[in-house]
Amino acid sequence: MGDNGESRELQELFDDRSGLVTQTRLTSLGVGRGRVRHLLDTGRWQRVLQGVYSATNGPLTRSMILEAALLYGGDAAILSHRTAAEEWGMSPIDDTEPVHITVPVGRSALSQRPTIRRAGAKSNLPVPHPNSVVHPGVVVHRSRAHAHIAVDRRPPCTTKADTALDLATAQATAHDAYFSLIATVTNGSIRLLDVRRRLEERPPYRYRRALEGAVALLADGVQSVLEYHYAVDVEKAHGLPSATRQEPIVVDGRTLYEDCVYDGSGLPLTVRLDGRRVHSMREVAFRDRRRDNAAELAGRARLVFGYEEVTRSPCEVAREVATVLTRLGWERHVPNPCDRCARFW
Repeated sequence: MGDNGESRELQELFDDRSGLVTQTRLTSLGVGRGRVRHLLDTGRWQRVLQGVYSATNGPLTRSMILEAALLYGGDAAILSHRTAAEEWGMSPIDDTEPVHITVPVGRSALSQRPTIRRAGAKSNLPVPHPNSVVHPGVVVHRSRAHAHIAVDRRPPCTTKADTALDLATAQATAHDAYFSLIATVTNGSIRLLDVRRRLEERPPYRYRRALEGAVALLADGVQSVLEYHYAVDVEKAHGLPSATRQEPIVVDGRTLYEDCVYDGSGLPLTVRLDGRRVHSMREVAFRDRRRDNAAELAGRARLVFGYEEVTRSPCEVAREVATVLTRLGWERHVPNPCDRCARFW
């Protein structure tokens, strides 16, 4: 590999970048393409992406997969879209999906297909099974606002708010974008103020009305995907009154919150959305008993619906809510036709 100084510098480079290096950097160290070709052919190194190599011939770790994509994209590359969402813990990691990166407008990096290991290495070194996937590939996005959307962390990626908006604008339809933004913001605990500000500072290239509608619904108090389905598939789709969401009540000296109350329409009904599948069963059961008792003592009507009922049978849920609202004095006696559930957007 040349003199000892060069070897040490190369080793330090590998150590700094998870055992990965680019052809550009190798050239600057005096390592020619012929030498690189020999290391690849003998199985000591492997090609990860175009112009990016690994000093090992084994499977890449998750951090190496991400680092290789960033090296391929250049110094300004940042993780974005689904990959950034995975890094923020907003969605599960899927190592079979390509890595999404964003680079400034004007950069020449192109999206890359998955890299498949070639058979026929000229070495007796043990290598993984031929034709296995070395790297799942890279999807390159470009942004004129690149300098303003990155967060200072390792690996570098888009901010939470920008990630949520990028995921939404990548959807196939306005409805999917609407749902995507609500799901990502609620699951990722993203501050609504940040999302609203980014919408103003960085207007999306499509689905703007849908995304503004999603922000409005979130501002109305929707804090989970279940609450979203109730607000849209049950209330909006059937013309029911809009509830006040996350209404504080004091029980045993503690401030708890009811999911939906209709007092703003003069109707003393509480609708509780049971999302206990994601909570501690003991804690939720105790909390709900205390809220039930408080509602009973106050003479309030109450209904409870779970995720399956709201998402699979929104029409039936709407009918039940409408029945109680009518009993309490709602002037409209029936909800809108049920077929709106399939065409509410």
